Amino acid sequence: MTGPHPAVARTRLAVRAALRDTAPGSLVLVACSGGADSLALAAATAFEAPRAGLRAGAVVVDHGLQEGSAEVAERAADQCTGLGLAPVEVACVDVGPTDDGPEAAARTARYAALEEAADRHAAALVLLGHTRDDQAEQVLLGLLRGSGARSLSGMPARRGRFVRPLLGVGRDTTVAACAATGLEAWADPHNADPAYARARVRALLGELRATLGPGVPAALARSAEQLREDADHLDALAATAAAELGVAPWDVAGLLAQPRAVRTRVWRRLLTAAGSPAGALSSRHVDACDALLTDWRGQGPVFVPGHLLVRRSGGRVHVGRRPSG
Repeated sequence: MTGPHPAVARTRLAVRAALRDTAPGSLVLVACSGGADSLALAAATAFEAPRAGLRAGAVVVDHGLQEGSAEVAERAADQCTGLGLAPVEVACVDVGPTDDGPEAAARTARYAALEEAADRHAAALVLLGHTRDDQAEQVLLGLLRGSGARSLSGMPARRGRFVRPLLGVGRDTTVAACAATGLEAWADPHNADPAYARARVRALLGELRATLGPGVPAALARSAEQLREDADHLDALAATAAAELGVAPWDVAGLLAQPRAVRTRVWRRLLTAAGSPAGALSSRHVDACDALLTDWRGQGPVFVPGHLLVRRSGGRVHVGRRPSG
């Protein structure tokens, strides 16, 4: 008796490990776009969940950003249903314009839809199809943005009820798993559109793999894992410091008392709490704010995303809304 295709076995093993501590009888939902990664995840979950005493369904998010997106979503939902997943639903979202750009806006709308579906169905977990290649792309994006160790630590395997079982699995494996099980994966044209930062980084990763060898994504993913523990510790210190500083205005001496590795994280927390989108804050914004402490020459306010300005006055740092007009 022959076993499953190696790629199928690899995805099932990854899902099995992710579901191991989930209470029997719980519902898990797969976020499925219809692409190879999420379809391979859906197939592996449909196989593993019942064997773990779990129920498994799927949510397909239609962002409405491309012509024919409704048909793509319905085809993905049909394949999930054919795998035996239930419930399966399509969630249509409205992706409006934001200061963070279309990719961030789509991500925000997608996660809101997944949260709503998980709440409505009382799901224990929502499984996301990000792979090792996605992790490597995330690390490269962090490098290019200069956003510090947190960005370089990539995506967590779990955050709350969102779980990424395939972070240790390559994209070639998910493609092979779909082929082996007869699933028809959708190729998102946005993934090859250079108008999107993620697509440009994906192309760069392909060039690095061709030049330096096939192990580049795995090496970048390992770097992310190694940085995550350090970043988690520094973030915990920053959370404590930010809580002690409270709301603006903030005492200059209190900020300067923190080591720079912690203080930059404190800045991000304080500015985010004040209304600046976390994804839009770069090291340039943080460094400019920090210069109000370390290189004070009476300079003017610092403008940060979210239409905020940060200024120093009387030994304290103030933050407010940028004047309109």
